[in-house]
Amino acid sequence: MPSIFSRLKEQMVEYFKTADGIMRYKAVETIEYEVEELENIFGVLVLGAFIGIPSPPIHITMALLPVMEKEFDIMLDKVTTAHDPLGELFSVLGIE
Repeated sequence: MPSIFSRLKEQMVEYFKTADGIMRYKAVETIEYEVEELENIFGVLVLGAFIGIPSPPIHITMALLPVMEKEFDIMLDKVTTAHDPLGELFSVLGIE
């Protein structure tokens, strides 16, 4: 028969493990959000000439374009669907 102290210890250990898991999940979620926002800021800085803000010198922009391939494709997709909001909605939902 386990003593009350050993059961209390097991419950406290389980509580702290659960709390640790929750805190780690929230920390990872926050970092993922920050990384996504930093990628968006980077995209605006590099491709800013397309929206009318000053951009870095052209040789730096050209060197960074291969890194920005995904963002460039997204931007071109937005331009092609800008006048067709239903088409954009259907493309997001995967309706053919």
